[in-house]
Amino acid sequence: MRPGRRRLLEELLPRISVRLPSAGDRLDWRGLYATSPQASQPSALWVEIGFGGGEHLAEQARRHPEIGFIGAEIFVNGVASLLAHIERLRLENVRVHTDDARPLLEALPDASVGRLFLLFPDPWPKTRHAGRRFIADAALDTLARILADGAEFRFASDDAGYVRWTLRHLMARPEFHWLARRPSDWRERPADWPPTRYEEKAVAAGRHPAFLRFERVPRPSARGKIDGPVASPFETAAPPPPQGEAIAGESGSSSS
Repeated sequence: MRPGRRRLLEELLPRISVRLPSAGDRLDWRGLYATSPQASQPSALWVEIGFGGGEHLAEQARRHPEIGFIGAEIFVNGVASLLAHIERLRLENVRVHTDDARPLLEALPDASVGRLFLLFPDPWPKTRHAGRRFIADAALDTLARILADGAEFRFASDDAGYVRWTLRHLMARPEFHWLARRPSDWRERPADWPPTRYEEKAVAAGRHPAFLRFERVPRPSARGKIDGPVASPFETAAPPPPQGEAIAGESGSSSS
C-alpha cells in the first residue's frame, strides 16, 4: 500500500469511523456528524453497503453535501481508496464502518435511512453458496425496518442470476415496490447514479448490468386508512430481465 493511503488509515479513518452502540441499542447517526457546535446537521442519511473503491459513495457525497453518508466495507484497500477520495474532495459528510454491514444496519433506528445502495455485490454464483448473498429474508426484514417511507433501495449487478434472485425476493415483499415501468428503467443507469469501477469493468468485458430501484412502501400509519390491499409490484412493474438476457458475469464488491 502506498504511504499516502497508509497515512489516511492511521490519521483520517479514526476520525470518521462509526462506533456501534451496545447490542440492542440504536445508533445516534446524527451525532456522528456533530464534530463541533457549529457543524451543520445532515438532513437525511444514505448508506452504501460494500462500497468497493468508494468512487460512487464519494461522488454522491460531493453532489449532496446536505446528506449524511455511511459506507460499509470490509476490505482495507477499498477503505483506503475511499479515504483518498474524501481527502481529495474535502468531504465532511462521510462516515465509515470497516466491518460487516449487518451489525451496522441492525443498529440503525427505524425509518432512519433515506436511500440505501448495494452495488455490484459478490453474486456467489454457485448454488451451494447462494445462502451467502446479502439479499435474503433476514436482511430484507432489516431494510424494511430502517428505510423511511418512500425511501429508495438501489441495487446493481451484471450477474443475471443475482438480478433475478433480487427481483424475486424484493417483489415478494409488500414493503417494497419496484419502480421500473419500461425496460430502459433497469437497463440504463439513471443520471443521478454515478458509475463504479465494477460497472466499467463489466461493460468493458461485454456484460450488461441491471440497475434496480425499489421504493419503501409507506407504512399503514403513514398512509392513513387503507380500503384494500397494497397493490403488488407484479401488477405495475416492468417485466424482469428475461432468462436469456446477456447480463451474466462475475463482479466483486464486498459485504454481500
